[in-house]
Amino acid sequence: MNGPLPLLVAAALLVPAVSLAQGTATSEQVRRGEYLVTIGSCHDCHTPLKTGPAGPEPDMSRALSGHPQDLPVKAPARLPEPWMAAASATLTAWSGPWGVSFAANLTPDPETGVLRDFTEEQFIQTLRTGRHQGQGRPILPPMPWPFIGRMTDEDLKAVFAYLRQVPAVRNKVPDPLPPAP
Repeated sequence: MNGPLPLLVAAALLVPAVSLAQGTATSEQVRRGEYLVTIGSCHDCHTPLKTGPAGPEPDMSRALSGHPQDLPVKAPARLPEPWMAAASATLTAWSGPWGVSFAANLTPDPETGVLRDFTEEQFIQTLRTGRHQGQGRPILPPMPWPFIGRMTDEDLKAVFAYLRQVPAVRNKVPDPLPPAP
């Protein structure tokens, strides 16, 4: 068979192969990001706890959605010496000399996810500088950004790729509260 038809058929057969090869690289990057999020203990603060049959456990239906919007925190905890910090029962809000910090919603929800406005570059800059979007307000304790920021660019890109594809959870995390006077 001569003419343009065999070329179109050949092109149609090649396009899925190219797409599959590109998809595999992306899949590998996403899997690497999932691994890093897991071993980096991101769920410890960004996934609320719930009480299950064995006691407190991560509520994976709200994975990486941050501090629950339906759990208000009005003021910093007052702690006697020698204590420095307190955590909410969900481990998503922390109180200390800095005020109250809330674990961010890391899901790709277009209205409430903190990464909705981040580029990959801003995500990396955030974790390298400890500032929101790499230039805004400081990231507060207990977020271990000085250690996470030492990850390679490739690893941070993998984490970003993974977070961009987790299930979106609509959850408006409150802004940090200032320290008690």
